[in-house]
Amino acid sequence: MRTFAVVPAYNEEKTVAGVVRGLLPAVEEVIVIDDGSADGTAAAAASAGALVARHVLNRGQGAALKTGTVLALEHGADIVVHIDADGQHDPEAIRKLVAPIEAGEADIVYGSRFLGIEAEGMPASRRALLLLARQFNALFLGVPRTFTDPQSGLRALNAAAARAIDFRQDRMAHCSEILRLVAHSPLRSREVPVRVRYSKETLAKGNKATDALGIVWQLLLGSMHR
Repeated sequence: MRTFAVVPAYNEEKTVAGVVRGLLPAVEEVIVIDDGSADGTAAAAASAGALVARHVLNRGQGAALKTGTVLALEHGADIVVHIDADGQHDPEAIRKLVAPIEAGEADIVYGSRFLGIEAEGMPASRRALLLLARQFNALFLGVPRTFTDPQSGLRALNAAAARAIDFRQDRMAHCSEILRLVAHSPLRSREVPVRVRYSKETLAKGNKATDALGIVWQLLLGSMHR
């Protein structure tokens, strides 16, 4: 099966080339969506061997993933993997993510930071925020409580699931939106444990407590338009 990695990137010139090089041994193609970066993200990704597409304006991670997923399917991907550009995800996790799909046991597989592998450098405040997000997803979005990681940016989808999941949230609310759409579909899903490495740089770019209300508002507005 042909596996394509889709990497949304916004001002990731320093890290994206290393991410692309780390992914290439595990996938057939790496697609980087430069989401309106003001630095050399696109050039760095291309020089490392990625297929690069650009948004002229910064539209958000969800929009970049949507663009990349469509592009991967157009190029013949059987499996699409979503992975971040900042280097916090271990490329070795690709094998864990795609194995249940290749075995015909799942349509979508999420990487979880809460299944027995300690997230390196995750602050207690970030952990508490994710636990609250998990409760919100269960109470208001109908996502089963068995899903442990409500904001994981690491997932793999077979081609049928990638076509079926019509997520529309342009920014960070897309993670919970995808969980909601899958929970209310016949798609088979599961989580696998993955290792995530946090640094000062990745924590500065990640979701903060002040972003939570914005995500909730986006999800509520999105659900009303469905």
